[in-house]
Amino acid sequence: MEFTRLGRSGLEVSRICLGCMTFGEPARGNPTWTLPEDESRELIRKALDLGINFFDTANIYSNGSSEEIVGRALKDFARRDEIVLATKLNSPLREGPNAAGLSRKAIMQEIDHSLRRLGTDYVDLYQIHRWDPVTPIEETLEALTDVVKAGKARYVGASSMHAWKFAKALYLSDRRGWSRFISMQNHYNLLNREEEREMVPLCAAEGVGLIPWSPLARGLLAREEGQESLRKDTDLLRPKLYGDTEEADGKVIAAVARMAARHGVPRAQVALAWLLANPAVTAPIVGVSRKGQITDAVAAVALRLSAEDLAKLAEHYVPHKVAGFT
Repeated sequence: MEFTRLGRSGLEVSRICLGCMTFGEPARGNPTWTLPEDESRELIRKALDLGINFFDTANIYSNGSSEEIVGRALKDFARRDEIVLATKLNSPLREGPNAAGLSRKAIMQEIDHSLRRLGTDYVDLYQIHRWDPVTPIEETLEALTDVVKAGKARYVGASSMHAWKFAKALYLSDRRGWSRFISMQNHYNLLNREEEREMVPLCAAEGVGLIPWSPLARGLLAREEGQESLRKDTDLLRPKLYGDTEEADGKVIAAVARMAARHGVPRAQVALAWLLANPAVTAPIVGVSRKGQITDAVAAVALRLSAEDLAKLAEHYVPHKVAGFT
């Protein structure tokens, strides 16, 4: 495993981040394709054995059970000081007022709930799970700063939004002396590269590390032809993200397949290596349901694609609709 700094911060993370949305009791809300605790623990242990130290979850995943499972497994299998633990907030876990959003009240209550579920005194990275269109960003940034000052989070990060909004947040943090976002968790992969227009160069210029979600495009870039899975059949987000561009995306997927055959590796390694070749990308967030997927993700760190390889993977891309902000 290779390690690097997350953005311009001093935080050291593995080049692969394990996405933990897969881990959660299936009966505890969406998504329905999650893995129960015993199966989840084996995958978390495998990730640790292969050198992954960066784990990303969220309060909303499986109605909090993802945080519970991840927290117990990391406590049993790893030293807390060696782990970079990230979680997120915004979406509601209950009905009623103050159940969602990025208000001071929501932030202060949700960090405590997440810490309780995770079984830890602090998280290393506390992220806003999308933009809150109602709460003033000044209120959100000041509250996040207070969470850091209270020792409940070491750093703060953000996720998919328009680049101008993120630029505004960075500007206000610098101007007011508030904790600055060190990471951007955005929708970025070979099938949707719209972030290259503004967000990627903004983050590169501002020293913000990119930790893309869905780096394998909900499995489309990794799955062999005809291969089925429960997630593929029940994933409600996949059609929204890629349902309108199947013909164009098919050409990119075919290019990934050819490149994988040329290098003698699985498709997932090629798709991840393409992302890792971008100096703005710190660590793709990879969700897994089998141990072999973790092995492939880690192997992608060592796969070096030539400039010609990168050009061949990119040549069939056509502009897409921006997707993933909500």
